[in-house]
Parts: sequence; C-alpha cells; structure tokens
Amino acid sequence: MDFIATLSFLVLFISSAKALDLCGSQPDNSDLSVIPIYGKCSPFNPPKPESWVSTIINMASKDPARVQYLSSLVAQKSTAVPIASGQQVLTIGNYVVKVKLGTPGQTMFMVLDTSNDVAWAPCSGCTGCSTTTFSPNASSSYDSLDCSLPQCTQVHGLLCPATGPASCSFNQSYGGDSSFSASLVQDSLTLANDVVPNFAFGCINTISGKSVPPQGLLGLGRGPLSLLSQSGALYSSVFSYCLPSFKSYYFSGSLKLGPIGQPENIQTTPLLKNPHRPSLYYVNLTGVSVGEVRVPITPEYLAFNPNTGAGTIIDSGTVVTRFVQPLYAAIRNEFVKQVKGPFTTIGVFETCFEASAEVEAPLITLHFEGLSMKLPMENNFLHTSAGSRACLAIAPVPNNVNAAMNVIANLQQQNHRILFDVANSRLGIAREACN
Repeated sequence: MDFIATLSFLVLFISSAKALDLCGSQPDNSDLSVIPIYGKCSPFNPPKPESWVSTIINMASKDPARVQYLSSLVAQKSTAVPIASGQQVLTIGNYVVKVKLGTPGQTMFMVLDTSNDVAWAPCSGCTGCSTTTFSPNASSSYDSLDCSLPQCTQVHGLLCPATGPASCSFNQSYGGDSSFSASLVQDSLTLANDVVPNFAFGCINTISGKSVPPQGLLGLGRGPLSLLSQSGALYSSVFSYCLPSFKSYYFSGSLKLGPIGQPENIQTTPLLKNPHRPSLYYVNLTGVSVGEVRVPITPEYLAFNPNTGAGTIIDSGTVVTRFVQPLYAAIRNEFVKQVKGPFTTIGVFETCFEASAEVEAPLITLHFEGLSMKLPMENNFLHTSAGSRACLAIAPVPNNVNAAMNVIANLQQQNHRILFDVANSRLGIAREACN
C-alpha cells in the first residue's frame, strides 16, 4: 500500500461487472474503463482527500524528478534503439492498467506510461517485492530470453556478459531512491479480450526501496519493446485515452486501443520524432494565449530541437504542465495583469488568488500546429479545500533540468480525448466528458 499512498491518484480499471453496474466496463470490450483511486469504484478503497490542492501538490512532488528523467532521455546521443550503461532514473507513474500475464492469466495492475517502453513486473521469489507477484511456474506460455536474442539489446542497464550464453538481465533505478534487477522474459499479455503472445517484459528479481510500482509498468511509448511495437497489427500503432477529473466518482473514461472506435473528425497536429529518443511524443507548440492575449515569446523557447531535446511533449505520467522558465514567466506575468490580486504561492503553484475572481479570470489556450486547445476552467484552476483561493495550475520546469523541454501533463489533459496515431504521425485532441 506504500505505492498507493504515494500516488494518491487515479486508476485505469477493467471491470467485468454487468452493463447496469455503475462501476462496470464499457460495452466495447476493446476499451479499458478509467476510474479515480478516490472513487467508489476504486479497487484500493483509499481515504478521501481533505484538500484537492494539497493532494495535487503531493502528486506533483514527483514531477521534478520525472521532468529531469525525461530531459535526460532526450539529451542522450544514442541510436534509435538506445542502450544505456549503468543506472537510469525512472519515476513513479500515475495510472495503472489491469492486465493479465501468462496462461492462464494472472491479474496485475501495471503503471501506464506513454514515455516509457519496456514493461516489467515483480515475479515470485522476488526480494523486496509486494505480496502480489507474477508466478512464471504457473504459466504454460512463459519463456526466458537469452542474451543472444535481439530483444535483449533493446533494454537499458544491460548486464549480459561479453561472451558466452546467459539469460538476459538488466538493472534500473526508479524514483531516485529505489532500484530493481530483472530478467528479460516473454509470456502472453491479455488486455480485455485481446491477447498479445510472446510479449517481452522484465521479470523483477530484486527491489530496493519503496518507490517501484508494486505490480510493474506497461509502456505505451514508440520504442521496439513497447506495447505498440510488440502488438504488431493488433492495434495498428493507434490508441487514445480520456482521463477523468481528479474528483470524479462514477464515470466511464477509457483507454481505446486500435483504430476502431476512435473519433473520426478530431483535430490533429503532427507528431514529431526525436531520433535520440524516439519513444517520446513530441508536438509543435506554436504559442500560448492568456485570455485573448497571445503571449509574446521568443521562438527558440518553443522550437523543436532533437539535438538538445528542446520542444514540447505530451506525457501521461507528469501531473502538472511544465513550461521552460521564460515561457512560464511570460504566461504568469500576463495572467497577473488580467486578474485582481493579491497573489500567493501554494506549493508548486505561484499564482494563487481569491477564488471569487475566478469567474472573470482568463483561460489558457495552447496553440499547436493545426489546432488550439482551450483549457476549460477545471483544467486551468485548482481550489483550496476551503474554496477561498484558486491557483493557476501550471508550473515552471525545475531549475535542475538543463533541457529546454515543455511537458503537457495529465492535469491539463483531463476530460479530453487524446489520440496517438503513430502510424500516421499525428496526435489528436478533442474535448470529451470522461464521465
């Protein structure tokens, strides 16, 4: 339960309940229902938070480490299939998806991450793992992978010897205070009624620390070991999700895998690709408006530069949208001009004001090549528990991050359908009520 307490967040949950059950799954079995960890449908029964601002500040406490991790990825001078030596810092995810591993399927709640590729899960006999583990001996379709196989060269922290046969294994750090060792294996992965055979993932043998997700991670990036790459023609490299509000109680937000059932008339913007880190979903952010005012900003703070990692990514694992310092300062200064003060700082939010002024406060619009995303009030502002203060829900990139990368996070994506069409190199955004 340490992981659940740390996340204090949302859960992607596949329900097998009947259609009339408010906690039931979507009629379309290709969809995965989305529920919040604080909702009545949550399988974890966490306590209801007393203050949403405090809860989000707590959730966002992992953001600086995650942004630093994302920046370190794009700064690598690696090939399209990067191989890292030593430890690589990952960070905690904010959503989990209910999957089944093996034959017969063993249920696992794995962190869903659009900026990572390799999946991993704790296996039976693991030292330092939670009580829920995957049992290879109970699966008839399980198999280990050898160092000589091409999949083995596609993991970070590879531990294979220079010569001689050996099982593929690797080490990784997680969250800055934890690490794990794993063997690369393969088995059947079941999502709803879909089965991905021979799915390669890390079978965790040892965990040190408490930040590693207890039931593993499932990557939706674009790398060779991601779900999209390993599922082949099953999903045609297309998926979308609609993330619900933090305060949702009952709702039917969903993760849709594959082209069937995706919105047809959705506005799209090109997906850009960084050859040094092709897994990340880059888009061309062309500007930001505060109300009706287009914020003046030097183009270099928006421009995509694969050599430095500069540009803008869409990420499911970061909580609060982060802008590079000059862009953030320009947005904040324009917002202060249009809203009555005084302003205070609460946690990562520097622009908090009297909630009574919220009705007339300007909304933020994100301008991308080919489309504009006007953020509704609930995606712009957060309230204190007493409701007396409202905060502009964006933050600057942490000072310890060198790469000039903007991150559009899940708080601003909520109640929108975000379409990732990798096959056609486009990303779609449309307003959608996830409940």
